[in-house]
Amino acid sequence: MTKLNAIENALQALQPEHLQVLDESHMHSRGQETHYKAVIVSPHFAGLNSVKRHQKAYAAMGELMQQIHALALHTYTPEEWQQQGVAPASPVCAGGHK
Repeated sequence: MTKLNAIENALQALQPEHLQVLDESHMHSRGQETHYKAVIVSPHFAGLNSVKRHQKAYAAMGELMQQIHALALHTYTPEEWQQQGVAPASPVCAGGHK
């Protein structure tokens, strides 16, 4: 199982209505399977600020977080996602490029 698949499986604990996990390692210089972006739409985020939402995602990831360098999280309630419908683009890597 790839890390991407493992991340997707772990985040299923949040019962997402929409889940997209992207391997963005190619945008960085730390090697393969190191940088990921996750867009998570879950009713479990209702009433929570972004810090608490991220904590829920980190908790779902558990020990898997030790195996990756970076995880960009974009967390939405279903209502927020219905209004927004798209996560922001990832920035260009600011450090470590060769």
